[in-house]
Amino acid sequence: MAKRKSLKTDPCPVARALDAIGERWSLLIVRDAFDGMRRFGEFQKSLGVAKNILADRLHTLVEEGIFTVAPASDGTAYQEYVLTPRGLDLFPVVVGLRQWSEAQLFAPGEAHSTLRQRASDLPVRKMEVLAEDGRILRAGDTVVHKVAPQ
Repeated sequence: MAKRKSLKTDPCPVARALDAIGERWSLLIVRDAFDGMRRFGEFQKSLGVAKNILADRLHTLVEEGIFTVAPASDGTAYQEYVLTPRGLDLFPVVVGLRQWSEAQLFAPGEAHSTLRQRASDLPVRKMEVLAEDGRILRAGDTVVHKVAPQ
């Protein structure tokens, strides 16, 4: 199998992000961490992914600074994977993917998990991209200023 080209130095922020977290198991691990999972066995049970693949993805997420490894909070000999501030900053990405999927990949009325506010049990408001003055922006309202190739 050919080795994947690294995008760590790509001038595009989207490419760099996908290099760090673009593999599907990686974002599902992060999603589960937001749901409170911290141990290898919890991730493995939730995802049903092969242990070698899970170990590889967790290793990469630790290398990328998304997780840190800590002793188990209950004092056992296990270790836990804890989201770092960099990992916690992925929350809007996960919410954005969730909301896009709810709108685009489910039939009207089809049952699916929902994201709700812990304190009030109200649904989370739809995310929007806003201009500096608060207006909602669409893709056509923006332009990417690319850097010159080197």
